[in-house]
Amino acid sequence: MNANDAANAPTPEQISQALKSENFGDRIKALNQLRDIDPAVAFKLIQPLCDDRNTRVRYAAVSQISTLGEQDKSTALSVLTASLGDPEPDVQAAAADSLGALKLTAALDDLHELYQQTPEWLVKMSIIACLGEMGDRRAFDLLQSALTSDNALISVSAIGALGELKDERALPLLLPYADSDDWQVRHRVAQALGHFSDQSEAAQALQKLAKDESAIVAETAQSHK
Repeated sequence: MNANDAANAPTPEQISQALKSENFGDRIKALNQLRDIDPAVAFKLIQPLCDDRNTRVRYAAVSQISTLGEQDKSTALSVLTASLGDPEPDVQAAAADSLGALKLTAALDDLHELYQQTPEWLVKMSIIACLGEMGDRRAFDLLQSALTSDNALISVSAIGALGELKDERALPLLLPYADSDDWQVRHRVAQALGHFSDQSEAAQALQKLAKDESAIVAETAQSHK
């Protein structure tokens, strides 16, 4: 931000007023302006917007908690677990993404419950990716079950998450996917096995994948050898 921009930038007080505007476009604009002020102040201002009447505003606010929540993780946990119960799947998915980014493992039970209850594949996929990012081995059973999901996107996400978990129980579950007909699956397996490259079985699978007909699979496997 140059000097002119800084001089014309809205103050926290002005942003606060805009966040209360009846026009949701004004609220969205003000949400974006929160990135340019003191994060501690921004975090306080953004919290009510996670319960805004407009879905797009709630989504934008919940998504920003992924970074602003560093200011107070206890409060962020409370806000985000509440947003897991939002009526809109996009907001629920954003809440899971933010919980993963902040590694708020205290939300594991809430995430597990939502995964079992929701019919929305996007929410399920976000939860699986979130659990991988958290890296908490208590998520192993849920990730194992997600491997056999009827939705290929969820299954592939589970492969990646099990790799990130770095739990050796995942290795025998992952190895068969190295022979998948789908290069995208093999690519994700190559990434996942990279977390176990010190294990002989994983190393052997990576050697095979390093010669894969798909260049991106081969390059990924070679990077982990």
